[in-house]
Amino acid sequence: MGAVIERQELHDAAQKAFPADALKPNRDESWKLVTEMGWLMLSLAEDAGGLGLGRDSAAAIHYEMGKALGTAPLIPAMATVQAIGAATDLADQAGWIERVTTGEFVTTNLSAGDVTGDGDALSGTLPAVPDADMASHVMLANPGRAALVPLDAPGVTVTERPLWDESRRLFDVTLDGYVLDPALVMATGAAAEALTRRLKGEMIFALAADSLGGANTILDLTVEYLKTRKQFDRPLGMFQALQHRCADLKVLIGAAEALLWSRAMQPDATMAEIGGLKAHATEVYRWVCEEAIQLHGGVGLTEEMYCHLFMKRANLNVQLGGNADLWRELVGREALAAAE
Repeated sequence: MGAVIERQELHDAAQKAFPADALKPNRDESWKLVTEMGWLMLSLAEDAGGLGLGRDSAAAIHYEMGKALGTAPLIPAMATVQAIGAATDLADQAGWIERVTTGEFVTTNLSAGDVTGDGDALSGTLPAVPDADMASHVMLANPGRAALVPLDAPGVTVTERPLWDESRRLFDVTLDGYVLDPALVMATGAAAEALTRRLKGEMIFALAADSLGGANTILDLTVEYLKTRKQFDRPLGMFQALQHRCADLKVLIGAAEALLWSRAMQPDATMAEIGGLKAHATEVYRWVCEEAIQLHGGVGLTEEMYCHLFMKRANLNVQLGGNADLWRELVGREALAAAE
């Protein structure tokens, strides 16, 4: 019961700070507010100076940010804070924890990278790095090694990637013979692999929460539109066929939310289980957006309406962190292995 009450308090606080009727809030102002409210410390262990709350607490924040199409890079920020808190090999770990929980932003890539080489010469690209223009470092999770890379270091190039989604900014970070700083190595070997899995798990779970928050808002806005838009002197919301379509979407979202909060209470959930949740949640989001556009009629396709904002974010969420095909294959392989 305590966890539920805690989570509801976080929902309430986030709704007040980022109301769903104020879409796409200013990124810099949002980041300042996020820092002031202490959300970056939610999942950080208590012995590292954090609040030590579970995955469900972070998910509550991501859910509400998804409802408002939040622009602050909270998904990579909360994940890298956790990773730094677990990186016992990192020099001056305590100093880094203080920096990243008080406003310094460390980002990481939300799509698989192809960086190769040893510590003396790393080359390759980290794609889909959120808000690298406001970050000091990017977290590199290479096979056998996890480290922080300064974005202003020699051999590091940051290039913005044009996006359809207007609520996010993504960059490609290219390394060309970058020499790794030993003081910024977070973990090596098996510890680095574990850190990488934890980082990826938190990010794809956050994308699932963000998606279901957004799906709820676009459905609520659609229902309100149907109540006011008239045809034949009657609100569209009075037509039973449209009521049934909205009810079906509500059930679809509700079932996905049940899975989200169930997985949030399972700290030992496997990567396949979290990935399967992400695949389902993001596809539910996209489907709800497609239906919302149809329920709005022709006006749903116009730039003046809000539908396109959610549709663009939904399509991006489907791809970030691995698409549905990737995660369904992993879920299927895990199920076959268990059956054998």
